[in-house]
Amino acid sequence: MAELKKGDRVSWKTSQGRTQGKITERKTSDFTFDGQDFTASKDEPAFIVESEKTGAKAAHKGSALNKLSS
Repeated sequence: MAELKKGDRVSWKTSQGRTQGKITERKTSDFTFDGQDFTASKDEPAFIVESEKTGAKAAHKGSALNKLSS
């Protein structure tokens, strides 16, 4: 899998189907986002993504994201 980084365009699954947006942050340590605790490490980072359609932000593990061509 390609290394994901801030600014990459990605897609992910939501309850409404797939959506796409950009990575706004790469997290390499445990964090809380929107009242929910997430685990992250250098080996398994998590990412904050922003939807192109709604502007809403969400946190996801890298394994949940598919990198898109820019």
